[in-house]
Amino acid sequence: MTDENPSALIDARIASLGDWRGETLAAMRALIREADPEVVETVKWRKPSNPNGVPVWEHAGILCTGEVYKGYVKLTFANGASLADPAKLFNASLDGGTRRAIDLREGELPDAAAFRALVGAAVAHNLAKPRRR
Repeated sequence: MTDENPSALIDARIASLGDWRGETLAAMRALIREADPEVVETVKWRKPSNPNGVPVWEHAGILCTGEVYKGYVKLTFANGASLADPAKLFNASLDGGTRRAIDLREGELPDAAAFRALVGAAVAHNLAKPRRR
């Protein structure tokens, strides 16, 4: 386990990208924080093949992850299949039983209000789940 600050790790990851992917991840991070001021940032799944790990936003469980690939930024909502998506933001992992994702390519950003609503729905979903003892 490390004592490194997860938010600082995410800052470093964004800065290291130095291109549109970092800008996109930063913009989506800002929208997540606007939608849920109580969100907790973590970094999970750090390993030799991915030393930076994956940025994760949590509130009573995982809300979404932010993965960066060569051609797109992927935001995967842990319980996306259970969330209403009237703006049809989900455009990836649509056949999964639990998760849903939003793939963003260069120059693409979702409607901010619709994305914040989706994050709010994810928070509400997590808070409604029975707690384990």
